[in-house]
Amino acid sequence: MKTHKPLFDGERYLTSEELCSILKISRRTLQDYRSNGILPFIQLPGKVLFRESDIKNVLEERLRPAYNSSL
Repeated sequence: MKTHKPLFDGERYLTSEELCSILKISRRTLQDYRSNGILPFIQLPGKVLFRESDIKNVLEERLRPAYNSSL
């Protein structure tokens, strides 16, 4: 129950801490991604949230196929 997060309009939102943990990046790297417009975010007073579907879209758009040495 500790990890359960209610959905807002069918969407899940992640905190900076959660996203850093998922992506295995530092908070500073996450800040750079935000500042450079790489990751969209929602700014609330004292809180930054990331829409899970936005993060998935960014990751899919930037996906590069693995190098295939057999070609």
